[in-house]
Amino acid sequence: MAHARALLPSSNVKVQSSAIHNRLEPLSANSGFAWGMLGVLAFSFTVPLTRIAVQHGAMSPLFVGSGRAVVAALLAAGALAVTRQRLPRGVEWGRLLIVAGGVVIGFPLLTTYALTTTSAAHSAVVIALLPAATAVVSVLRTGERPPSRFWFAAALGAVAAVAFAGLQGDGLGTLHISDLLLIGAVVAAAVGYAEGGLLTRELGAWQTISWALVAASPLMVALTAVSVATGPPVAGPTEWASFAYLAAVSMFLGFFAWYRGLAIGPMAQVSQTQLTQPVLSILWAALLLHERLTWPTVLGGGAVVVCALSAVRSRTGNPGATEPAASPHADARQSSSTVA
Repeated sequence: MAHARALLPSSNVKVQSSAIHNRLEPLSANSGFAWGMLGVLAFSFTVPLTRIAVQHGAMSPLFVGSGRAVVAALLAAGALAVTRQRLPRGVEWGRLLIVAGGVVIGFPLLTTYALTTTSAAHSAVVIALLPAATAVVSVLRTGERPPSRFWFAAALGAVAAVAFAGLQGDGLGTLHISDLLLIGAVVAAAVGYAEGGLLTRELGAWQTISWALVAASPLMVALTAVSVATGPPVAGPTEWASFAYLAAVSMFLGFFAWYRGLAIGPMAQVSQTQLTQPVLSILWAALLLHERLTWPTVLGGGAVVVCALSAVRSRTGNPGATEPAASPHADARQSSSTVA
């Protein structure tokens, strides 16, 4: 069979390769969207379940924010050891620390503290700014030059999120500490998502979040020990079940799907699936926490999502924007993992 292929004219090989590539390209795009949507679905439970874990003082925000990262790091270390993954090299460790600072340390801790004093639905609306923030960080990180309407839509989304938070508090221009924590969480997650989406093309999808969890584990173990020494959890089955989901899915398995979807790409288009996350989070808050859906919440969430969608799509539609190419070895590794 190999000899028969060798006898084929090179032009035929090129035609066949091109045809195969064209048939597989839509499948790859659909696969990227599917993995991205699965990750978003997993993440959409994070805000309401965090609210359940910390309400009534069952668990301290420090314990929830750091303890779930410790459990996830144990799962990650086991997976890395069993599959004998190579150690990150040189600058990759620095980039992993950026990912860890954003999605392992920053976002979980900041949102957990915020959710001790604000509702899950309110938090979901502010966090709805995340897709636009991620797009902005990606643009800055990759050196793209999107059209001016991209920056206008991103800025408008930020204004809409801040205005919603102010109107829900003591009036426009006044933000509660919880809102500042949520905005900080958005910035942290945007940096972690953008850097992780690029790094996963070199290390692999699940390997990226696994190494990030391992890199952050010394700090998170120390914080967990402090939280337990200060006030041990006095939670029931519901709170522990929520904590287990946050540790195993929100901090670990959800990133398998999310980073794999971003790696398959196109990254800019797949990131749009994140626009459904605040809608789902508000729905789960109503079902699980019986939070009442108000018109300000619905309108505020809609305004932020529309602005984020405009920002992401204006960047996607820029013909001059290109995503950084992965190395040939990363492409081969990603292709094999997609087939598997």
